[in-house]
Amino acid sequence: MSTPDNPEQYQQYPAGQSAPFAAPPVGAGYGQQQPVGAPRNGFGVTALVLGIIALVLCWTVWGGIILGVLALVFGILGVKRANRGQATNKGASIAGIVTGSIGLVIGLLLAILVGSIFATFGSQIGDLQDCLQKAGTDQSQIQSCRQQFSDNVQNR
Repeated sequence: MSTPDNPEQYQQYPAGQSAPFAAPPVGAGYGQQQPVGAPRNGFGVTALVLGIIALVLCWTVWGGIILGVLALVFGILGVKRANRGQATNKGASIAGIVTGSIGLVIGLLLAILVGSIFATFGSQIGDLQDCLQKAGTDQSQIQSCRQQFSDNVQNR
């Protein structure tokens, strides 16, 4: 084994440190586990976006209820992923859960309200529609239909 002619050209580094331009570590071979990459934050972002849309569209069945449920699912999955260290946006996941829950509750309450109105006054509404169709464009008949509907609702 030979010794270098100029020992100053090879710098010594303290233990645990490498040269500033050291070669990257050798990657994992075939069949070995790859190192963990960048955090996957898709579930948290998706939950937040769906939750915000659920809040905006909570007055519709698909907006409040369906998007609210989807925001909850993606938010829960995002929190689980963040707890395992696979994601870094636990806050976005929690915000998605909160906004999705609010949209879901408002959507359910409105659906129950509209359903109860139709259950209570469904036959009167059907009678009004039939009366208006028979009246055509006759304004006195239309006014009579409206008055009859109003009387039926008040007497209920």
